[in-house]
Amino acid sequence: MNKSQEKRIPILITGGHHDPAVAVIEALQERGNFQFFWVGHRYSLSGEQTESAEFKTITRLGIPFFHLQTGKFYRASWQNLVRVPLGFLHALYLLIRTRPKLVISFGGYLAAPVVLAAYLLRIPAVTHEQTVVFGWANRFISLFAKRIFVSWRSSLKYFPSGKTVLTGNPVRPEVFEERTKRFRFENDLPVVYVTGGKQGSHVINEAVRGVLSQFLENYNLIHQTGSSARFQDYQKLSILRSQLPRKLQNRYILQEYFGLDEIGAVYRAAAVVIGRAGANTVTELAALGKPAILIPISWVSRREQFLNARILEEIGAAVVLEEEQLSSRSLKQNLDDIFANLRKYQKAAEKARQLINPRAASQIASEIIRLIR
Repeated sequence: MNKSQEKRIPILITGGHHDPAVAVIEALQERGNFQFFWVGHRYSLSGEQTESAEFKTITRLGIPFFHLQTGKFYRASWQNLVRVPLGFLHALYLLIRTRPKLVISFGGYLAAPVVLAAYLLRIPAVTHEQTVVFGWANRFISLFAKRIFVSWRSSLKYFPSGKTVLTGNPVRPEVFEERTKRFRFENDLPVVYVTGGKQGSHVINEAVRGVLSQFLENYNLIHQTGSSARFQDYQKLSILRSQLPRKLQNRYILQEYFGLDEIGAVYRAAAVVIGRAGANTVTELAALGKPAILIPISWVSRREQFLNARILEEIGAAVVLEEEQLSSRSLKQNLDDIFANLRKYQKAAEKARQLINPRAASQIASEIIRLIR
C-alpha cells in the first residue's frame, strides 16, 4: 500500500505562531499521511475584516481553517470574559466535528480553550513555547499537554521536567530558498528589509515614512507594511512612493505581506533587517546570520519581545531600539551606525547561527509520531 492509499491521520493545529507550525507540518508530511485542520484567527485585528497572514498562508496550503473567537482571562471587560466560555464551547464543537488523533498547540490565548476541550475529550495534546519566557496561555496549556517543546534552554525551568523537551524553534525551510529574482535591484546599494511581523507595525511604518527619501539615497528598501484597514499604512506609503523621483521609486519595494514563495528571496537580498522581536523573527535572523535593528513591542506581557531581542544584542548581532526611543531620526541613525560597522555585525550574526537547532521541526515531528502510534 502506497502513502496515498493509507488512511490519513487527522491532526488539529492551533496557536498564535503559524511559521513554526508550517515547518512541523512539512516535517510530518515527510513521515506519514496526515489530514491537518487549523483553528486560528481569520482576521488581522479585532473588529477588522482584513484577512490575516495566518489565514492566507494556511488556506494556500489547502488546510481547512476554522476561525475561533474567544476571550482572554487577563482582560477585564465583561465582553471579553463572556467570550471565554463561548470560545471553549466552539472549540469543543470543532474537536467533535474533526475528531483529531492529536492537537498541536503553538501557544497564545486562542489555543487554551482548544487544549482544554481536547483534554476533556481525551484527545492528547502537545505544545510548543517559542519565547525565552513562558506565556500565560502556555503555562495553562502545559497542565494538560503530553509534551512541552521549548525553544531555549532557559525556558526549561518553567515547565515540568518529565514531559518537557528542548527542541529549538522550527524554522520554515522556505526562508533559506531563493524562489524568485524579483528582489534583485539594478544598483550596488545595500538592501534593508523592514518588517513589522505578519500584521505589520504602524509605529515602524510611521518611522520609515518620516525618513523614506533619506533612506533611499543610501539604501534599497524592501518594506512589509501589513494590511491594517485602520491605519492604511500600505496605501499611505504607496502614495508617498509615487511622489518620489523615479530613481528612488526603483529602490523601494513595498508590499503588505510576503508569502512562502517570496520570503527566502527577501532575506537573501537583505544586508540588514529592521523589525519586531517576536520569537520567530529572532530565530530566523539567527538561522540566517542577519544583522538587525530590533524594536520590541512595548506592551507584550513579561517583556517577552525585549528578552528575545537581547539574545541577539548580547552577542553583538543586533541593536535593540525600544519604542519610546523610536523616531525617524533614531531609526536612520542606528541604521547608518550598523552599516558603518557592518563587518563587525556580520561576524557576530554568523555566530548566532550556533543558537539554532536546524532539526527542530524534525525532532518535534518524531516526538509527535511516537505519541500517536
